[in-house]
Amino acid sequence: MQVKTKAIVISSLKYQEKSLIVKCFTETDGLKSYFVHNAFSGKNNKQKIAYFQPLNILEIEAVHKNKGTLENFKEVKLSTAYQTINTDIFKSTIVIFLSEVLHHSIHEEEKNEDLFHFLETAFLWLDNHETISNFHLILLIETTKFLGFYPDSSDNDLKFFEMTEGIFTPFQSLSCLSEHETNLFKKLLSLKFDSDQKVFAGIERSILLKIILDYYAFHLDGFRRPKSLEVLKEVFS
Repeated sequence: MQVKTKAIVISSLKYQEKSLIVKCFTETDGLKSYFVHNAFSGKNNKQKIAYFQPLNILEIEAVHKNKGTLENFKEVKLSTAYQTINTDIFKSTIVIFLSEVLHHSIHEEEKNEDLFHFLETAFLWLDNHETISNFHLILLIETTKFLGFYPDSSDNDLKFFEMTEGIFTPFQSLSCLSEHETNLFKKLLSLKFDSDQKVFAGIERSILLKIILDYYAFHLDGFRRPKSLEVLKEVFS
């Protein structure tokens, strides 16, 4: 079946010397993997290697056989060319980190337009704003709404957050955050992308990032901590 759709690049892996395997989250079909033959050679190759940088937003024409095998592009172009993400060290580090988390989080081979539109809007916001210190934290916690394990904040006046059930509780168990961690987490849940970026100190962002990754690990089978985590910590320390 031939499709035209927008697609967000989640990852790309070099295959042998000349080719690529590209994983994309598409607007129309969810997660799809594509084989790009001779991606590194050929003057007339329309599938430019630069298209497949992490979290680029593409417009693609592709043939989807839907047999669980690698699909093929017919045509690829950028939907929007980022203006700052690829040249700003903070933004590019965030993008590499987030693409790795999403690679281990999104497994749906079916349409999820709400998640696609949220991610597309978020990455365009990142490209167009300068104060972005909390962006990765907010994006990761907001993404849990679409993955099905957003925290239940109906009792957020209680002292502790319980990680496995995703609820606030008056009693602290082994799977609960401390009171201090819970207060930081409550504050994060109230933030939007354009909220005051100075609401957290650097050490507090590190605490929150660990909490979020632990939360993902509790709720997603096979979730792996990103290799780029240490680089992110270094850039934002």
